[in-house]
Amino acid sequence: MNLKMQLTRALLISLLSAICFGAIALLVSDEKLVQFDRSIISYVQGLEHPLLTSIMKFFTFIGGGYPVVVITLIIIFFLYKVLHHRRELILFVWVVIGSALLNETLKLIFHRARPMIHRIVDANGFSFPSGHSMAAFSLYGVVAFLLWRHIATPLGRGILILVSIAMILTIGISRIYLGVHYPSDVIGGFLASGSWLAISIWFYQRYQEKRYEANVQ
Repeated sequence: MNLKMQLTRALLISLLSAICFGAIALLVSDEKLVQFDRSIISYVQGLEHPLLTSIMKFFTFIGGGYPVVVITLIIIFFLYKVLHHRRELILFVWVVIGSALLNETLKLIFHRARPMIHRIVDANGFSFPSGHSMAAFSLYGVVAFLLWRHIATPLGRGILILVSIAMILTIGISRIYLGVHYPSDVIGGFLASGSWLAISIWFYQRYQEKRYEANVQ
């Protein structure tokens, strides 16, 4: 796929994700997703089991706070010291930090209270969009994008994508299972981060294109 096509695809994904997020946000504000959220919560929490609870607590633990900071620092070290790709490092930091700031901003805008149906763990702050979901999507999404070009085999690339998707979905589902987020919070978080990640990739690839053209001339 040529660079022009990649740029177009990244821009379209960003716009589509932003539009879908806006639609979800409007439905949340008008309280039109109450039945949808309750149905999903009822099903997910109906699976409650001590072993599953331990697993979900683990994934929600590594999906936020200090574990995310540690994972981020490890990836920064890998990009800088092992791959020696400083421009990729800038994109990575931009996506991760920008996603966190965007999440805080959106939470302050929507002021949605967390669900009180069945809490397995405690959580503070506003609910929409899910911070864990946004962090997971941004972190593992940008890592998949950056590592893709360094993996030569289809099998390796397939494993990379599957692991990234599994981490993103499991962290998101863990927030529903543990009773600290509505499903619409998680979906909204994925869409917000999807838009942010795609537009960040667009700017990065656009910069790469400009730099290549300047070198050719």
